[in-house]
Amino acid sequence: MAEITAKMVAELRARTGAGMMDCKKALMEADGDFEKAVDILREKGLATAVKKAGRVAADGRVHAVVAEGERHGALVEVNCETDFVARGEQFINLCQQVAELVLSRKLNSMEELQEALGDTVKEAVARIGENIQVRRFARYEVAGAGRVHAYIHGEGRVGVLLEVEASSQEVADRPEVKELCHELALQIASMKARYVQPGDVPASEIEHEREILKAQAINEGKKPEIAEKMVAGRLQKFFKEVCLLEQEWVKDSSKTVGALVKEVAAQVGGELKVKQFARFEKGEGIEKRQDDFGEEVMRQAGLK
Repeated sequence: MAEITAKMVAELRARTGAGMMDCKKALMEADGDFEKAVDILREKGLATAVKKAGRVAADGRVHAVVAEGERHGALVEVNCETDFVARGEQFINLCQQVAELVLSRKLNSMEELQEALGDTVKEAVARIGENIQVRRFARYEVAGAGRVHAYIHGEGRVGVLLEVEASSQEVADRPEVKELCHELALQIASMKARYVQPGDVPASEIEHEREILKAQAINEGKKPEIAEKMVAGRLQKFFKEVCLLEQEWVKDSSKTVGALVKEVAAQVGGELKVKQFARFEKGEGIEKRQDDFGEEVMRQAGLK
């Protein structure tokens, strides 16, 4: 049996919203396998807030640059140790420098970015006095007709980069399409969409979700054959949660985001397609020490 630590219990509680003792039992049942413990809690209906991206804790900021008539853009996440540094001019300038480098060099991988940066980050660490890491980036460049839009929320807490294809550049440059891109970015930022449409969800993730939903139904007392029929409906709910075009529009729940896109396309007399997007939330999935909370968990879970 793997050792179940207070830290593991605290992480599972933060990830799922389940009670501490339920988290401890799930970890014991899963023999310390974190993802299996998450599944166990979900199957038992105890996970109230599973956050697939992980707990947000690290500091820094998400930064974006859009150029070339809104046809080329980059979104970057740069991490540091404190919010004081993250709000400073030197750190913001570093984020701008990284994003501009991604654009100017048309970089496609972190390896390329690290090579292009050279000693830039080391020099920033020496000046600022904190550990700094360039964590990730996304870069979109329109090949035909379309536009790239960026949105940053909360002084770099959340950032979105979005690419929309259009039937012509004239259509893409219409004010209505610009406004649509902004609305889509707000939707992605607030509702945490992860895919454009159901067809983009990996088959392995759909199958995993199917098994979870079936187990939930069986644990609710449903017979296996009934549970199987219930899964289809619940999968549709899953798609409405994670797929942008299936979500209800936050400003008008009577229509989906997909319907909004079609509506604007009809207004401008052309075709519009959401090609891709990236959503970064600073520090997601990076744990930050919380000693006081850890002590509380240890006491209440009987681990100290």
